[in-house]
Amino acid sequence: MIAKNSIWVNKRFIRQIIEAGSAVAFPDSPRIGLDSPPGNHKDILNVVVRRARDTLHEAGGEQKMKIRLLLSLAAAVMLVLIVIPNAQAETPIAGHYKPGVEGLNAASLPPPGLYFRDYNYGYFADRFSAGPPDFNLKAYVQAPRLIWLSDYTILGGTYGADILVPIVYEDLKFKGYSGHDFDFYDPYFCPFILSWHPQQFDFAVAYGFWAPLGHYNVQDPVSTGKGFWTHMLTAGGTWHMDTEKTWALSLLNRYEINQNNKDLDIRPGQTWTLEGGLAKSLTKSIEVGAAGYYQQQTTRDSGAKASDDLASIIGVGPEVIAVCPYTGIITSLRWIFEVSAHDRPQGNTVNLTLTKRF
Repeated sequence: MIAKNSIWVNKRFIRQIIEAGSAVAFPDSPRIGLDSPPGNHKDILNVVVRRARDTLHEAGGEQKMKIRLLLSLAAAVMLVLIVIPNAQAETPIAGHYKPGVEGLNAASLPPPGLYFRDYNYGYFADRFSAGPPDFNLKAYVQAPRLIWLSDYTILGGTYGADILVPIVYEDLKFKGYSGHDFDFYDPYFCPFILSWHPQQFDFAVAYGFWAPLGHYNVQDPVSTGKGFWTHMLTAGGTWHMDTEKTWALSLLNRYEINQNNKDLDIRPGQTWTLEGGLAKSLTKSIEVGAAGYYQQQTTRDSGAKASDDLASIIGVGPEVIAVCPYTGIITSLRWIFEVSAHDRPQGNTVNLTLTKRF
């Protein structure tokens, strides 16, 4: 979204340049219409250039200088318009799910009950090799989640459901642009969860979808919503490696099947995310370990101006989990350092999660 929306800003600026230049060169002529969509700027430039050439041999000294200046400006703008379509499709559109939301014990679900979980997710990045120069992104996501795990079973697994309604603050800067937004992100609805708990293992599967109900503006690089639907499949497991269950290795897979963004006429590629970690219980109420994630776009974007690249990211870092014996609140704090990125920003993820059973 960043690359594609910033292109719109540049084309609007180009339109203003063409209009101003033609007004200077032809002060007595009717204004050239520049209210057409950005894709028609090449045709408009051709009209400007033809008029300049036809007038050049009849013009006086001062106007001839203005026309030559306009021709030079038009040549430079035409070069930019040739480059922009390639840059516009340079960066794939990211899916909904942000890696680093879960970490240690990612695939373990609690016993039946009603739970409230609050994610406080921060992301900071100043590296984007495929993006604009002087890139700097700061984002904070406050995502309350309600989880219901019932007493009903299907195929021996506990049935449940959950809903997530994130609110996002995003501050984005790069060369020629600075903006921020604070609004609702697209909510996530999960009507189907199944979990199993054999002796040394936990397993979970789920289906949910992201609905394009958040704030979305195709012309805004920091628009908090995505503007398209996404189906998400989830499956994972946790292996308690010793009989006392003081060691646990957990892996959680999520697979996103993105739908078409009608405003951009692009369907983002499908995305696989793997999260998890290795945890060690120090006491009954404290766990520590190493967490991480790997996110890989598995299919290319499709559409007239879609990217041919497949974005990916890898991150690792420490995590601490503590249970308060007086309130029963489970607190986890995780800091993930992104060590590799392809066609997407690279930075750090910080996540403070609070969980409380009602």
